[in-house]
Amino acid sequence: MRLKHFAFYAPCVWGTTYFVTTQFLPADRPLLAALVRALPPGLMLIAGTSMPSRYWLRRLFVLGALNIGIFFVMLFFAAYRLPGGVVALVGSFQPLVVIVLSCLLLAQPIVKQQVMAAAMGGAGIVLLISLPDAPLNPEGLMAAMLATCSMASGLVLTKKWGRPPGMSMLTFTGWQLFCGGIVILPLQLMVESFPVHFSLINAAGYFYLAIPGSLLAYFMWFSGVEAHSPVAMSMLSFLSPLVALLLGFLFLSQGLSGAQLLGVVLIFGAVIAAQDLAFLKRKAQLGRNG
Repeated sequence: MRLKHFAFYAPCVWGTTYFVTTQFLPADRPLLAALVRALPPGLMLIAGTSMPSRYWLRRLFVLGALNIGIFFVMLFFAAYRLPGGVVALVGSFQPLVVIVLSCLLLAQPIVKQQVMAAAMGGAGIVLLISLPDAPLNPEGLMAAMLATCSMASGLVLTKKWGRPPGMSMLTFTGWQLFCGGIVILPLQLMVESFPVHFSLINAAGYFYLAIPGSLLAYFMWFSGVEAHSPVAMSMLSFLSPLVALLLGFLFLSQGLSGAQLLGVVLIFGAVIAAQDLAFLKRKAQLGRNG
């Protein structure tokens, strides 16, 4: 199987982020975690490569800011002000945002089946989480929505612009991580201090976020974006809260209700429906070209 078929790896790994952050990382360092996820792996991947042209460097900074920098900052900002389930619920609107942006920027028609699959996945997220009775933090809600729109915009623009001619997918991934890290760096230096105590467990957590959770995950993700439609890829984001729930069940003694199990079924149904629709569209296009 080709790399594009392993794009689901990325949202599955991203679903472990909350568990790793709470169990392995120092407390109250969201921007440091975001920076470590972006800048070191980016530097590793672009080391020894040639500088892109100014034209492509500007585009890479835009993509890096949307896919990595702004997304990470807003996501962690929201995560520290809202329950994780609420952040996941806001993120479930990403496929709908991608559908609209794909219509506007890629001239792709809005397909009824895609909207239905996005709605089904969103309903699954609602069943998967429990909303709190207390009022929600408005700044956190705004940050969560900005994170969703940032990731959706980066996804569609990545599909629209592609990658520079002759640049490998690993280098393309590295430049986006590097540019996203440059966006995060000044904010982290101004707002946060480095932790006073640093353990081997903390180091293991940061390593996991940087390599499996960022370098490998985004490499798989961008490989999938290049091969599949943005809408089909956005549906894979439903897998993140699913993995987070599974980890809570296995390691944090968080039980599963009947409604949550129904939510799991709806999420898997939405992902499969979106992938089947993308396959049928590619098959029909090949038939017309052939």
